[in-house]
Amino acid sequence: MSEVRAELKYLESHEWARVETDGTVTVGISDHAQAALGDVVFVELPEVGSDVTAGSEAGVVESVKAASDVYSPISGEVIAVNEALEDAPETINSSPYDDGWFYKVRPTELEELDNALDAEAYQEATE
Repeated sequence: MSEVRAELKYLESHEWARVETDGTVTVGISDHAQAALGDVVFVELPEVGSDVTAGSEAGVVESVKAASDVYSPISGEVIAVNEALEDAPETINSSPYDDGWFYKVRPTELEELDNALDAEAYQEATE
């Protein structure tokens, strides 16, 4: 069974969002998603300073099985990307919620996350 963390919000497309203490939002893909993809071999991240829109493509994750778009759970400006994933994309497989995060956003409307799934609803959606 995949790990689902209670403090995160989820999209049905398997991205997660964590609101940080400074009001920024960290984004990645769920444990369920990385397990379904298999060994991750490449990640395309948004550029720092670019704007992302909730529900729109913000990057790509490729595995030995498939390539999948990564959708943003929230709108805002990208303020950081996880550069470690360029050299070690497999980090997503071993640590999808901690070291395998994708990017951080300064949100324009934090309330957009009210539309995302909580942990219980995401768990039900993936069973």
